[in-house]
Amino acid sequence: MKKVLVTGATGFIGRHVVRANVEKGNVVRALVLPGDEGEGMLKKLGVEVVSGDIRDYDAVGRAAAGREIIFHCAAVVTDWAPARLFREVTVGGAENICRAALEAGVSRLVDISTCDVFGTSESVVMDETLPLQYWGEPYPDAKIDAEKIMRKYHEEKGLPLAMVYPLWVYGEGDQTFVPLLADAIVKKDLIFWRQGAIVWPTYIDNLVDLLMLISQDDRAIGNGYLVHDGESTTLEEFCAGIASTLGVPPIKTYIPYWSAMTAARAMELTWKLLGIKMRPLLTTYTVTNLGSRFRFSIDKAERELGWKPRISYAEGFARTMQWLKTLDVAALKQK
Repeated sequence: MKKVLVTGATGFIGRHVVRANVEKGNVVRALVLPGDEGEGMLKKLGVEVVSGDIRDYDAVGRAAAGREIIFHCAAVVTDWAPARLFREVTVGGAENICRAALEAGVSRLVDISTCDVFGTSESVVMDETLPLQYWGEPYPDAKIDAEKIMRKYHEEKGLPLAMVYPLWVYGEGDQTFVPLLADAIVKKDLIFWRQGAIVWPTYIDNLVDLLMLISQDDRAIGNGYLVHDGESTTLEEFCAGIASTLGVPPIKTYIPYWSAMTAARAMELTWKLLGIKMRPLLTTYTVTNLGSRFRFSIDKAERELGWKPRISYAEGFARTMQWLKTLDVAALKQK
């Protein structure tokens, strides 16, 4: 039995991490923003809730006190938010959790990063040996800045850090990837701008399995691991599966990549000039991601830790579609 803290505990990944720790018999504490609607769910699971903001070091310190393991899931997870928010939450939050983890003397700080930190090259199979590469996009660039802070704490102060780099995380409770695609498919807002764009799905249970493993295995200290289901699919195939589940026609409309990127830039500029907070239909980050043929290796996790995806992509997708059927399609869009 371990004393655990989970930041970002009411988010998609955070909620699954909480449940996994509760099921294992760990004593779980969560740092939760005041007024967060997910607080009630956590309390029903027997989780101790500390009300506070990841940007407030005093609150983070209180939450971390007496903990043995910290799972850091808190971050800005959209591609459309003020630059200040990325700096304060994703980057500043990383600094705060590192300081608090050191002060608490934790045995492990487990951080959820992103595969985006390795850049946008299609000429190589990406793995953990690649250098961090900025995109000029707020989400991946903030994650890179956060990782640099965390690695400095590990290298200079001995913080027992372990990281994961998830790809396209999906599953029951997803708040971004599948709901955004489903919303666009239902409304016929989705178009493709590159045939055969590649998606590397990461079923939530596979991600959580690896997170739980690196929270205990000392071989993970100082290391980061890419994670996905062990196979890729195309964006067209993934979206066709969603359309079939929802009983709507599959999307078959294509436009040139350059026109999608031009439209995204125009939308972003217009939204910024008009001060519109709602996310544009297209962003440059989305166009890059959903028009890519990146390749990723998860060999390191198997080679060093003996980890393999427990749930196949076929099973994970089927479970996710069963969950999707239970949702109010009109209210799918979250971010």
